Amino acid sequence: MKVGFIGFGEVASTLTIELLINGAEVFTCVEGRSDFSRNLAQEKNVNTVPTNEALAQKVDIILSAVTPAAAIDAAASIGTNFKGTYVDINNVSPEVVKSALQHIKQGKVVDAAIIGSVNRKKVQILASGKDAPEFAQLNDFGLNIKIIGTEIGQASGIKMLRSSYTKGVSALLWETFYAAYKMGVDEELFDVIGNTEGSEFKKSAISRMISTAFHASRRQEEMKEVQLALSLFEDPVLAKSTERKFHQIAQKLKRLDKKPDTYREAFLLWEKL
Repeated sequence: MKVGFIGFGEVASTLTIELLINGAEVFTCVEGRSDFSRNLAQEKNVNTVPTNEALAQKVDIILSAVTPAAAIDAAASIGTNFKGTYVDINNVSPEVVKSALQHIKQGKVVDAAIIGSVNRKKVQILASGKDAPEFAQLNDFGLNIKIIGTEIGQASGIKMLRSSYTKGVSALLWETFYAAYKMGVDEELFDVIGNTEGSEFKKSAISRMISTAFHASRRQEEMKEVQLALSLFEDPVLAKSTERKFHQIAQKLKRLDKKPDTYREAFLLWEKL
């Protein structure tokens, strides 16, 4: 099986590990990509091609793993002659997925969503669309794909709804515990909330706050997609507030080149920048 990635960041490089171990060939285009992506592809011993159209000529399955803003352009870059399976695995709304997949004129198309951190062992990937079984063949090459429906938009819809909840919680944790930190009662608050939320609350909350400091800009972009998805049904009031919170954090912490070691370090950086 020959698998191609458009975009070679954290998602692509992590999934590549399992694919290569289990016998797949992996390709990507690094032309015009960042030095980070180029170095990562080289580090993972991935085959490189000069253009995305060249990628389409080499592989059986293409996974689009780019930023939300680039999802439609990524599909358009493939050209009209690709006859394999194109999988949109980006953090985008069902509407954006449908718009992107319209560019794949002859190939098969799949809507997919990674549920949780891609760094988790055998992270689950949801897939929908009538061609989802084509993508699910990659279960034989180390991935963990679950088909949840036959319609494009179902997998990305679940992703957006999950993000509405999880990212809303992350923004709330940041705001709540920053106030507790300034009051000098953050440790006590972990204990009090942990009494109702369970023994894993503190560990989970700290992980969320550290991750928020490092990924605020990306999460702000993702929350725009969440709003787009929710706005079909109601005014996404809380999603709008969550996006504003991530924007506020990103404005101060956008220069971070690594995750803070502790949530208190994140708060100190927040105060200084």
